[in-house]
Amino acid sequence: MVAMNENTNGPTVALVTGANKGIGYEIAAGLGALGWQVGVGARDGQRREEAVRTLRARGVDAFAVPLDVTDDDSATAAAELLAERFGRLDVLVNNAAVTGGMPQAPTGVDPAQVRLVVETNVLGVIRVTNAVLPLLRRSAAPRIVNMSSGVGSLALQSDPDAFTGPTSAAYAPSKTFLNAVTVQYAKELTGTGVLVNLACPGYCDTDLNGHRGTRTPAQGAVIAVRLATLPADGPTGQFFNEDGPLPW
Repeated sequence: MVAMNENTNGPTVALVTGANKGIGYEIAAGLGALGWQVGVGARDGQRREEAVRTLRARGVDAFAVPLDVTDDDSATAAAELLAERFGRLDVLVNNAAVTGGMPQAPTGVDPAQVRLVVETNVLGVIRVTNAVLPLLRRSAAPRIVNMSSGVGSLALQSDPDAFTGPTSAAYAPSKTFLNAVTVQYAKELTGTGVLVNLACPGYCDTDLNGHRGTRTPAQGAVIAVRLATLPADGPTGQFFNEDGPLPW
């Protein structure tokens, strides 16, 4: 995969959801380091503005995008903001996610807990993607990166020697669901120039896992930046971590 994103309409414009902290923040920083204009999508106003300030202090051309991925009106408003300011969107990184809390043993999980996780991790991706897709279609090099996880791999989950975290009836299956949805987007958008891929950041030290991860958020952001900058002949509908393709 060659890192390249060609755009003749001025600076490349990206939106990263859940970009106020952790991996999302570092993805925004990584894209900003390329000279891109980066929208910091987040629902918490204070955290969103603080992230924009710190990114700007790092030299990133960051701007705030109020966005709750679980809310239809919020996604529509975010798309309208981008349309009014830029008239297009070049890259969407769907990073916002929740675990839903633990434990999640299938025999004892509350169905409402599963519903909550799917609402953010899957339906949120669909909601935001569909809201901004008309803007992506106006880009010379549109890219969508959906942040998944190795725990969403059925092959890895079925491998007794693979580390896939605790038993989960909500978070892990939500990532499997996201993987499947992403493949369907890639199929529908074949031939349109929109490349849609999945990124696994690895087990990173974030709020999501109680800071138990062994990789830094900056390390986790590397694969997302790589997929966001794919050339026109790059892959689509694929699942990658920093080392290459992952099994489904």
